[in-house]
Amino acid sequence: MDKADFKEALLQVMESKQHWAWGLFTSGKVKKEFLHLHFEQEYESYVRDFPVLVARAYVQCPIAEVRRELIENVYEEETGQIAAGKPHPELFLEYPKGLGMDLARFERIELLPEAAAYRQCLDRFTVDNGWVTAAAVTTIFIEGTSYDRGELDPNAQKRPEPDLKEHPLVKHYGLPIESLALTKAHRAVEGSHRAAAWKVVLDFCPQDEQGAVITAMQETLGYWKGYRDAVAKLCGISPEA
Repeated sequence: MDKADFKEALLQVMESKQHWAWGLFTSGKVKKEFLHLHFEQEYESYVRDFPVLVARAYVQCPIAEVRRELIENVYEEETGQIAAGKPHPELFLEYPKGLGMDLARFERIELLPEAAAYRQCLDRFTVDNGWVTAAAVTTIFIEGTSYDRGELDPNAQKRPEPDLKEHPLVKHYGLPIESLALTKAHRAVEGSHRAAAWKVVLDFCPQDEQGAVITAMQETLGYWKGYRDAVAKLCGISPEA
């Protein structure tokens, strides 16, 4: 397929990266005492190790220009020295900390079976399937949203960025705004990261690997949805809520 068809196939995967429970989380419908379950599963399934997942793409890649983009992403995620000031996994923990949760819980997390399956999917596609699949799954799928078309098309809707006072954790759960350091960091670097992620995959993926990359993205989406279903159930919510 040509690059335009490849891009469209990937965008269709990203536009399907939506889950029925997210609106309940962002509208305060999930009881506060269950939120730690969501944070724990996110942290253990990918947040803590996200720099490692991206680094797997870096070490496999033979193309210097691509490696430079990937290692900048790894450096910021691992150290925060470009924008965040601290490693991003550490900043993620500011959310539960700001909500008064016991951070010791994050040292002994047991993944739900569906979360473990999602993580195994991420490990498989970042270790055993070449650099471009690893880059697509990490920098496009994990870091991206259903609004990614807006990162490529100036006429498409971009990811909403409401005032921090309107952030769901602030508005509905009382999180101090200063605990949104990771949100602020993402807003500072995400535009350039999204552009770089798409450029790397679209410009450097060999044509004979495009189908495998699309398949990996579709499979990752399926595991992600199963994982999010399980987290929603654990938090006491259902599609009928």
